[in-house]
Amino acid sequence: MTLRKAIALIAHDQKKDDLAAFAKSHEQAMKAFPIVATGTTGARIIDACPDLDVTRLKSGPLGGDQQIGALIATGDVGLVIFFVDPLTAMPHDVDVKALMRLAIVYDVPMALNRATAETRLKALA
Repeated sequence: MTLRKAIALIAHDQKKDDLAAFAKSHEQAMKAFPIVATGTTGARIIDACPDLDVTRLKSGPLGGDQQIGALIATGDVGLVIFFVDPLTAMPHDVDVKALMRLAIVYDVPMALNRATAETRLKALA
């Protein structure tokens, strides 16, 4: 990610606070990158980290996951951090699978939990 592609931030409802706390604790590292985030997640990130350059997209179920997928396909996203809640059924599961598929097809790293997200951010430094 040497061209400073965006970092995409997404979180299921039960993980939004965790992702906001993660962003706050890694705010300095993330300042070097534009951030794109799905609707409510983006609002939480902006509240926690007002100095980050965050572009809010639509809510995930309303098309935000597809918007991030499109940014992956155009080469504008270089890392996806998606805090997934594995214990709650998601009615828009097909959208999430489509997003994961695009990350795989375009070889974009995708962190699905804090531990992986931290290793990916360290690799960017």
